[in-house]
Amino acid sequence: MKSQTKLWLLMIISATMSILLFFPLSLLIGNIGVNGYDLKSLNTISQELLTTIEEQQAFQATEVATLLDHAHQSHPSIRFEWIGANGATIYDTLGENNHYTFKQLADRLLYMPQNLWGDDDPITLTYSINYANQPYYLLLGLSSDAMKQGQIYFFMRTFKVMFTFMLPLLVAFFIPYLLSLWFFYPMNRRINRVNYAMGQLNLQSEIIILKDTKKDELGQLTTHYNEMAHRILSQADQIKQFDTRRKLLLSNLSHDLRTPLTMILGYAETIRTGMYKDEQELQMYAKILLQQSRYMDKLLDQLLDITRQDEGNLKLHFAWHPITELMRKVAADYVMFLDGQNFTFEVDIPDEDILIWMDAPLIERAIRNLLDNAMRYGSDGQYLEIGLTDQDDYLVIIVADKGRGIPQQEQTHIFERFYRVDDSRQGEGLGIGLAIVKEIVTLHHGSISVTSHPFKQTVFTIQLPKSQHEQ
Repeated sequence: MKSQTKLWLLMIISATMSILLFFPLSLLIGNIGVNGYDLKSLNTISQELLTTIEEQQAFQATEVATLLDHAHQSHPSIRFEWIGANGATIYDTLGENNHYTFKQLADRLLYMPQNLWGDDDPITLTYSINYANQPYYLLLGLSSDAMKQGQIYFFMRTFKVMFTFMLPLLVAFFIPYLLSLWFFYPMNRRINRVNYAMGQLNLQSEIIILKDTKKDELGQLTTHYNEMAHRILSQADQIKQFDTRRKLLLSNLSHDLRTPLTMILGYAETIRTGMYKDEQELQMYAKILLQQSRYMDKLLDQLLDITRQDEGNLKLHFAWHPITELMRKVAADYVMFLDGQNFTFEVDIPDEDILIWMDAPLIERAIRNLLDNAMRYGSDGQYLEIGLTDQDDYLVIIVADKGRGIPQQEQTHIFERFYRVDDSRQGEGLGIGLAIVKEIVTLHHGSISVTSHPFKQTVFTIQLPKSQHEQ
């Protein structure tokens, strides 16, 4: 059942119960909590007494005394007087014997029924009966304290008057419900909009953005929904990008592995069958096999790096290490590797040892990734440089080349996973090396940046703090 239907049913049931309970509860509480006589009860007492007097023909003092005394015993706060046509008292339950003049009777009945709601004024009600063409009068006298305090000061003589009186009461009853409806109806529409938008929320369809300027709880919920929808939209775009890049990764990997594997198989078959000219050609084939095998090993290492990144398994093991010694060792490896390749390799590392709190294998890996990247994409410049500078609280590591460089619009993306500046160039890695470098530098609370001028100089700069809190 919809909330709007529930609200309507609740309003109708509540209004009906309010009206049905109002009158019986008013009468019940009035009878329990308010003692005394009202006009209706006094009229009933007098009519019953007059009927009894008429039935028993008890109009004289000796006859009516018994009836009046019995009534007085039942209602001790009421004074019963039986008066003749000439104003003389036939019997008085208080024992008085008066002869009333018209003025005396008029004074007792003066300001009735206002005195019914007075404080101290006595109350007198007069009833009459005829017998033998002679009028007799029954006077009921009581104090205002004996009257009920909760009496209504008017009578409704017709149903039309009663309905006229009830109309404002019904309006008073229904105003809260109408105001509730006025309040909840727009709220229900807002809830339905949020509910519909959330029902349509998925990655395949366009996300619905809701507009709600109100500051209440529902407005805050709508704001949170919009923020969630934007996050989902952003994450969906990221998922699509990652999916596209993963597909590209598989395509690149299959191509990058096929080329060296084909070369390895070809040269291995040549060596196996002895189809080489001399020992020098055999060494050349063996060198090619070694290079291609190392290249495939690097590709597999990059795949392992991708897995570790996804699983968050890049663990840090910090200790004090001389970074100068580490960089000299790396530089020495590349000097040997570049020997005979017509490369200019400049090394600018201080002679003194500089200790730094770091994970040495990860920092070495980052430097080697930068050097491999410079050799792969900057080989056209036949230049490679590695340097270390001590700048107060930071160490600055640079790796530079003079190759084709990196376009300005690409420089903000090169540290993203699977991103390659030129996807048309096959066999040049998986686009993960620089992302690994940035993650390692970030884990060491450092920073990395790049500046590039094609065929002049492309420089990767790493800044590492000398001292860090122990991880």
